[in-house]
Amino acid sequence: MRLPARALLASVMAALLLGIPAMARAGAAARHRIVSLNLCTDQMLLLLVPPQDIAGLSPLARDCAYSMLCDAARAVPTIRPTAEAVVAARPDLVVGGNYTAMTALLAARQAGLTVVQFAPAERLADIPGQFRALAEAAGVPERGAALAGAFERRLAARPIARAAAPGGGDPVAALYAANGFVTGTGTLADDMLAHAGFRNFAATMGHRHAAYLPIEDLIARPPDLLVLIRSETGTSLAQDLLDHPALRAAFPGAHRLSLPGRLWLCGLPQTLDTLDRLAQARQALEHFAPEHVAPEDSDPAQEAGR
Repeated sequence: MRLPARALLASVMAALLLGIPAMARAGAAARHRIVSLNLCTDQMLLLLVPPQDIAGLSPLARDCAYSMLCDAARAVPTIRPTAEAVVAARPDLVVGGNYTAMTALLAARQAGLTVVQFAPAERLADIPGQFRALAEAAGVPERGAALAGAFERRLAARPIARAAAPGGGDPVAALYAANGFVTGTGTLADDMLAHAGFRNFAATMGHRHAAYLPIEDLIARPPDLLVLIRSETGTSLAQDLLDHPALRAAFPGAHRLSLPGRLWLCGLPQTLDTLDRLAQARQALEHFAPEHVAPEDSDPAQEAGR
């Protein structure tokens, strides 16, 4: 007789729980076996605690297409985001996101483990608070306060360049990714554009969420800046779209900027480096003279001899 999937999971969990000490189930003040099941909490942990205090990170932590700290992540174990794997790891803290590995997080709670979840950062102002909260849960509040304070000071020292309301005079930027998707409003990337002094192209087109936008529509109503969101690893037909000759022709020189996709996924101190790149791109637009820029595919020697 085969047991239903839920009953089978319950029996496996019960067997695993028999081997967990009472202190681990109740939670301890010092966190020396921390498990993360989310790419963003993976990277936050790597910045907050020593490697020996991490019992496991999600497999994405080592993938340089998504993780800014992929090299550092290779010094710690990874863990499958399943209920069985998490409970068997006997962590004293499990951290994750609000929308991933939900079964594993639920199982960890039912096992009596301490679980802390984080929503995706939607604004730059959210990032310091998340570092403080995770550091408090991990038992390293001083480290969290230091990272959060440094982020806040660096952000506060930036020139104020927030974009005006939709329809204002600030330049428009589009975040264009593989398969022709543009990033919508209410996201961290959208807030970064605003801080750099851009209006989000998706908002001007009436898109509140990520949306597919054909090249033809993008060129017919071009933004001032096209930000190409790329993967730095591997090749794909989906990403080949970003190198289409029509895009190169429609967005020459300072009107086009390429940035790795991993820079936009999580709120980290490095996010401010990306913000600096956007601010520099806006400054470049102010000084860009199209008539002085040779086509990308032309021969510089021939251009000089004209």
